[in-house]
Amino acid sequence: MININILGLVERLAEGEDVIIAEGYLFEFERRGLLKAGSFVPEVVLEFPERVLDLHEEFVHAGSDVVQAFTYYGHREKMRLIGKEHLLEKLNIDALKIARRVADRTGTLMAGNICNTTIYQKDNQELAEQTEAMFKEQIQWAEGNGADFIIAETFLDYGEAELALECIKKYGNGLPALVNLTPPATETTFDGKPIDVACKMLEDKGAAVVGLNCSRGPGTIIPLIKKVREMCKGPIACLPVPYRTTPEQPIMQSLVDPDTNKMAFPENLPAFQCSRYQIREFAKQCKEIGVEVVGLCCGNASHYMREVAEVYGRKPPASKYSTDMSLHFMYGNQAHFSKHYTQGYKKRFTSKTKHDESN
Repeated sequence: MININILGLVERLAEGEDVIIAEGYLFEFERRGLLKAGSFVPEVVLEFPERVLDLHEEFVHAGSDVVQAFTYYGHREKMRLIGKEHLLEKLNIDALKIARRVADRTGTLMAGNICNTTIYQKDNQELAEQTEAMFKEQIQWAEGNGADFIIAETFLDYGEAELALECIKKYGNGLPALVNLTPPATETTFDGKPIDVACKMLEDKGAAVVGLNCSRGPGTIIPLIKKVREMCKGPIACLPVPYRTTPEQPIMQSLVDPDTNKMAFPENLPAFQCSRYQIREFAKQCKEIGVEVVGLCCGNASHYMREVAEVYGRKPPASKYSTDMSLHFMYGNQAHFSKHYTQGYKKRFTSKTKHDESN
């Protein structure tokens, strides 16, 4: 049974609470050998549903307040691409039921999810109608299977994001909309609107939360989310990828592997993975800026989510296992261990000796 005492997204934010959202299912299942890079279709929902349930629970254990149904890229165009359009409805409903089950069991919110359709084109009415039809069916499935709100995300065009919001309002039976743009290497959408202005326009059109997700890492998304905070009055969201993007290579798709001089995306992105300290610093900056909805996107993992949750003042179950190096036999409290380890072993592990150099 759904816990009717759990506050919804809008109510939580109105009471001054922050909301933590774990994303990144596509990359994590690809890493685990359960999803194909390239097409990036969430077939794992159909083939290994228990693994999807496990990852939802893992992210909640690490501090996520939201179970996001794994329907990202589970839309009609992607399913057509792999020849499985006939399984579209089953994939979506199964994903929503799995997410609802975990949310009910853990006292968290469940979000439906729609995203960039990969067919939308500005000023093309036929494709706009197809895009709306794709949004409509996923929104109605989400609403009919217990979603608490809808996350619409990874939009490079303002026009597609606006259409997604309109569809949530039209077909979502009152469900709140969280709408995230994905900033490319420039600071404008593909259809030419400054990112902060586009977010403000979405806010003015009725999005409960607006913000940014994907493509940019913490180092290059923070300057943009600051502008969004200055522009928008309501709650904002920030969910970057956990990769070390730079002003010269501002998005994960622009990162170049120094060993091969080739694009790192997607297979060699682990070479650019953020450290836990960098994720912790990102969360601190978000909190200082006033980001109310925070998380991580492609490349996310539970240890990162714990860092974010703890910075935001949470103590999720995973905090029981947060690092305590005082108990390490070599680097820990010397009162607990012999000098043979805390001094002798430690010295050999942390510095070169003359013996090492001679060999």
